[in-house]
Amino acid sequence: MTLTLGHYLSLGGILFALSVVGIFLNRKNLIVLMMAIELMLLAVNTNFVAFSHYLGDLSGQIFVFFILTVAAAEAAIGLAILVVLFRNKANINVDELDSLKG
Repeated sequence: MTLTLGHYLSLGGILFALSVVGIFLNRKNLIVLMMAIELMLLAVNTNFVAFSHYLGDLSGQIFVFFILTVAAAEAAIGLAILVVLFRNKANINVDELDSLKG
């Protein structure tokens, strides 16, 4: 059995759907929300790599490196903000973090 483009696209679609469900079902824990966003980015990266391999063009794989770089920076900054919020509030519940409102 060989893996075709459809297999990779369905895997990317399933990962993307799981991340959307994770975002909508869990609106309380910031860590789970960030993990769902990262899973969404990985699903998109899977599709980029699959299309890049299918078309024989490396531009999709190069674009994935830029996405991974931005995702790593976003995760580092998001976790730093989360640590500061936890130190100040002693809680990371999204419903109780209303001090960021203007």
